[in-house]
Amino acid sequence: MVRLNIGGKKFYTTIDTLTRREPESMLAAMFSGRHTVCQDSEGYIFVDRDGKHFRHILNWLRDGAVPTLTESEFLELLREAEYYQLLGLIERIHAVINKRKEDNELDTELTRIDIIKCIQSEKVRFRGLNLSGLDLSKLDLSLVDFSYACLRNVFFSRANLQSAKFRDVDAEGSIFHNATLHACLIDCSFCGADLRSAHLQTADLTNANLEGANLEGANLKGAKLRNANLKGANLQRAYLRHVNLRDTHLEGAKLDGANLLGAIR
Repeated sequence: MVRLNIGGKKFYTTIDTLTRREPESMLAAMFSGRHTVCQDSEGYIFVDRDGKHFRHILNWLRDGAVPTLTESEFLELLREAEYYQLLGLIERIHAVINKRKEDNELDTELTRIDIIKCIQSEKVRFRGLNLSGLDLSKLDLSLVDFSYACLRNVFFSRANLQSAKFRDVDAEGSIFHNATLHACLIDCSFCGADLRSAHLQTADLTNANLEGANLEGANLKGAKLRNANLKGANLQRAYLRHVNLRDTHLEGAKLDGANLLGAIR
């Protein structure tokens, strides 16, 4: 029996479990008998990692099981698998993520060409449609209504989304690098989205979920962030001058180099 303390979470397992399925992993090396491992007074071996997903690591080592997770949770598990050097699990996670992207593309209700034809009209609505996986980069999508749409893994880089409506959309994993979003984004899910250098001036992000999103260098001047979830988000070098952050959830967010002059916290 092996007792493990992974970042404060305690687990029981066996040397056989830790060494059999992934013999080239860091865990197999630790318990190969070639190295001395230190135990605390209760007999636990401490590993300084987040224990959130370690049960999935153990289930993989026991019987090759891959859990059903959200995209952001899979990325967290992938980070742990890479740390422990679990090559088989890394390969399976990539396979699951790629399969999901392929399925999203097959389920998409419109193509890029369909979108281009539509946006030539005066009033465009894509309310409630599944546009997951589409490449909408560099398009003029200003004033388009995307409310309630599924926009997972959509590529919006350098698109003009000024005054577009995104109320209650799911845009998990989408890429908005350098996009212009002077838009209504109330109740949207941008969990893990790439919003680097995005123009979000005056955007209404009330109740938006931006957990783990990359907002490095984003311009949030005048943005409304009431009750927005920015836990673990990357806000390095972001422009947040005079933004009201009082009701914003910023636990674990990276704010190095962010311009917070006059921001209310």
